[in-house]
Amino acid sequence: MKRVLETGNAAITEGAIAAGCRVFAGYPITPATEIAENMSRRLPQVGGYYLQAEDELAAMHIAVGSSLGGLKAMTATSGPGFILYADPYGWALGSEIPVVVVNAQRVGPVSGITGAPGQGEFYFSRYPTQGGNFETIVLAPASVQEALNLTVEAFYLAERFRMPVTLLADQLVTDGWESLSVPETPDDVAAMGLRVLPRRIHSGPEFYPASDEIDVPPVVLGHNTGAACSDWTPTEQGYDTEEVEAQHKHAYRLIYKVRNHRDLLRRYEAYYLDDNPEVVLVSYGSPARVAKSAVKRARERGLKVGGIRLIGLWPFPEELFTLPAKYLSVELNNDGQLVREVQRAVPKGSAVHFFGKCGELPTVAELQRMIDALLSGEPLPANRWEWEAW
Repeated sequence: MKRVLETGNAAITEGAIAAGCRVFAGYPITPATEIAENMSRRLPQVGGYYLQAEDELAAMHIAVGSSLGGLKAMTATSGPGFILYADPYGWALGSEIPVVVVNAQRVGPVSGITGAPGQGEFYFSRYPTQGGNFETIVLAPASVQEALNLTVEAFYLAERFRMPVTLLADQLVTDGWESLSVPETPDDVAAMGLRVLPRRIHSGPEFYPASDEIDVPPVVLGHNTGAACSDWTPTEQGYDTEEVEAQHKHAYRLIYKVRNHRDLLRRYEAYYLDDNPEVVLVSYGSPARVAKSAVKRARERGLKVGGIRLIGLWPFPEELFTLPAKYLSVELNNDGQLVREVQRAVPKGSAVHFFGKCGELPTVAELQRMIDALLSGEPLPANRWEWEAW
């Protein structure tokens, strides 16, 4: 195992290599371009393949097709490219194709600011394609080391659930420099507690079972499997059908193979919740680091404040929100996205508030002022162009 000073983009690259990724397809876009650059250098060293596509749509299709050929694959982009993934992402969901998708969020809407962090794709990571009738799995790192660890985990979950898994990072994670432990051998991978599942091949003849089972090998074309793959509703053998009953079975599988195994997907960090705090800060990604510091500072002042950092965003872990309290959702956006799920999940009688900032992290001092206002029952402080809508 080696210890280096590196970026989150480098960490994601090394995590993918450790997980067995052997194909990367992408198109340059800040702040994810360095993932493509690193992959172009690293994949040939381990017998893999790097492809720069003509655009993001093609990149995602290449990654999906590579996985159908039997190789673990990944692609990476930012918000403007992530939306172009919609069609092939749906193909991967509907045909149950394992692939890892990295979205390095930046300020939006549209192209926004390329070098500033944002969290504007929270809901889009839940609904990345058309038609509904599916669940998604989304992980959100808050540090360079966690970017590596969760990339490995994303490949593991993609294989077990045979579906695309999104790593929803932000620009401060992908571009930030921190100390990083990189595994160099399988023993290192095991010592770091990382899980790697080799690619298996489904031999058929029933490729799309009408059940909520996981750990079913994915469909791979070729290899004498006789498999079929289409973006239409499939029969269990994989042939296109217009039968509504087949659609019912297929939708059930795409939804409940995730929902019925939520216990395997619950990832979070909770702190200072044992004494029923009056205020709970909720966050994910880079803002969570500031929120944790603010909670610790509040505790030093004798205030009953706790925190929840979401690591697994989807399926949303509403079972975490059982305490009646005043909740403050801290996000890198101005419209409020995570806050809506918190509002839906908290117990009756709880108040939910929102603090949003885009392009830069909130400060501990700003969050302290929010905490003090919530504890005293005062209106939350805001600049003249902001308002408290929750």
